[in-house]
Amino acid sequence: MGGEAVPRYSRIVGELRRRIETGELAPGDRVPSTREITRQWGVAMATATKVLTELRREGLVRAVPGVGTVVAAPAGPARPPRPAVAGRQGGRADAPSAPSALTLGRIVTAAVAVADAEGLAAVSMRRVAAGLGVATMSLYRHVTDKDDLLTRMMDTVVAEDPLPAEPPEDWRAAIELACRRLWEQFRRHPWLAPALSVTRPQMVISALPYSEWMLSVLHSRGVDLHTAFTAHLMLLNYARGIAVNLESEREAEAYSGLDSEQWMDAQEPEFLEILATGRFPALSRLATAGYDLDLDALFEFGLRRLLDGLAVFLDHG
Repeated sequence: MGGEAVPRYSRIVGELRRRIETGELAPGDRVPSTREITRQWGVAMATATKVLTELRREGLVRAVPGVGTVVAAPAGPARPPRPAVAGRQGGRADAPSAPSALTLGRIVTAAVAVADAEGLAAVSMRRVAAGLGVATMSLYRHVTDKDDLLTRMMDTVVAEDPLPAEPPEDWRAAIELACRRLWEQFRRHPWLAPALSVTRPQMVISALPYSEWMLSVLHSRGVDLHTAFTAHLMLLNYARGIAVNLESEREAEAYSGLDSEQWMDAQEPEFLEILATGRFPALSRLATAGYDLDLDALFEFGLRRLLDGLAVFLDHG
C-alpha cells in the first residue's frame, strides 16, 4: 500500500516512537503536548490526542501531573540497584539496602513526595521502593499494603498543620478557622481530597482533633451531638467536593498537555455556536461578560452561605 494510505496519526506516532527508541527522547523527557503536535504537524486536536493515547497504550510515555507527558522508563528497576549488603540479608541481590536504614517514616515521606509531585495514581509499592532504592518486598516489613500506606500518608499530612489548642469563642470564627485549615491542606496535597473517604472513613488519627473541634463548637451552642456531627460532615464534604477538582485538573493537564484555560479556549468555538441559537440567553450574556473560575473564591462563597444557613438553624432550630 502507498504511504498515503497510512493514517496521519500513525505517521506521527511512528516518528515519536523512533525518537524514543533511538534515545533522542530519553526517559523522563517531555514529549510534544497535544497543542505542540497540532502546531508542528498541522493536525486537529483530536488527532493529536489520538497520538498520545497510542503512545501510552504502547507503554512508551506516561502522564506526570504538573509536568505533562514524558517518556516512560524501560521495564525493570527504576534505577540501578545498590550493592547488596551482606549479613542480616545474607548478601541477597534483591535486598539492596540494609533493613536498619529503612523506616516507616522514610517510606511514608517518600510516598507523600510521589503523590504530591505525580498524583495519587502514581503511588505504588514498587514506585515508592524504587525511589528509596530498596526492594519492594522490604516495604511490607513496615506497612501491610497500599491501603495501609495511604492511611499513614493522610495521617502524616494532616498532622503537619494541627488546629490551635483552643478554638475562638465565637462559633462562626471557630468553624471558619477549621474549614479553611482543611481547605489549605487539600490545596497543599491535591491527592488528599480524593483519597479521603466519607462513606468508608479511614482511621486517620490526626484528623480526630478536627472532628472533636467541630463537635465541641456546635454542641456548645446547644446542638445535639448527632446533629452536630451531621453538620460537620456537611462542611467536610463541601470542602472535599471542591478540592477533588485539584487532582482531577492536574491529571487532565498532564494527559492533554493543556491547562484549564487552554482547554476552555479549545472548546469555545463549539460553545459559542450553541449559544448563537438563542436558546440560552442568560448563558449568552454571561459568556459575553466573561467568567473566570477560581476554586478558592468558589470555596469561600459556598462556605459563607453554608454558615449563614447554619446561623439561622442555631438561632431558630
